[in-house]
Amino acid sequence: MKKNWLVFIAVLALAGTTFGAELEDEECKGMVYQVQRAEKPVEINAVWDKEPWKNVEPLTLTFHAGEKPEHFPKVQAKLVYDPENLYVIFRVEDQYVKAVGEKDQDMVCNDSCTEFFFTPDMDTGKGYFNIEMNCGGVMLFRYQIVEEDDTVTTRTPIREEFTQRIERAHTMPKQVLEEIQEPTTWVVEYRVPIEILKPYMEVQDPAPGVMWRANFYKCANKTSHPHWLTWAPIDWPTPKMHAPWFFGCLQFK
Repeated sequence: MKKNWLVFIAVLALAGTTFGAELEDEECKGMVYQVQRAEKPVEINAVWDKEPWKNVEPLTLTFHAGEKPEHFPKVQAKLVYDPENLYVIFRVEDQYVKAVGEKDQDMVCNDSCTEFFFTPDMDTGKGYFNIEMNCGGVMLFRYQIVEEDDTVTTRTPIREEFTQRIERAHTMPKQVLEEIQEPTTWVVEYRVPIEILKPYMEVQDPAPGVMWRANFYKCANKTSHPHWLTWAPIDWPTPKMHAPWFFGCLQFK
């Protein structure tokens, strides 16, 4: 009898492991990006193909929110980490480029803008951070909670003392008031100290095996050719980025 019970427990354990793997894949929406560890601090200078970036595989934004836009720039991003920081770089092969935002926490989504939304955990119900940075390096940075019924319960701008600690670099001028019509490639790069996230929510520190939820976007709401591109697909009839239940996953190596 005892032997049969042990067999039953073993079967349940095996079933639980399998179900957990399926659930994890479902949570990630089939989108997982492997985040490599940096061997040394990354110099923030907006150079796409320097060390360590030249050896890191990029992710590409291949989906769009809402209808497919006429202008669909090629957008790639890469991430690496060390125990204290997350490093992010975007490269955009763009056109109709504009940057009007003057200071941090301006609505840079109206400009030629990259966006990185992430929950430093697997539970998006705890909230998420959105870093929106236009081509000139001006940034909006918030902590938010949005329910699946589209109710916003928390919208908190990150304090200036923390936003100032995000080291950043960009290849375009801070402002581009006259829209650049011709094809233009631009890069933004930044470093996020992990500790500045912790006053807002519990954080799973990056380490081998840790997973976060995340999505990446490119928008240009008030340019002559607006578009809303995404890494993980968003099943919504109109452009909507604040939908953490559609986030993919980051897996730290």
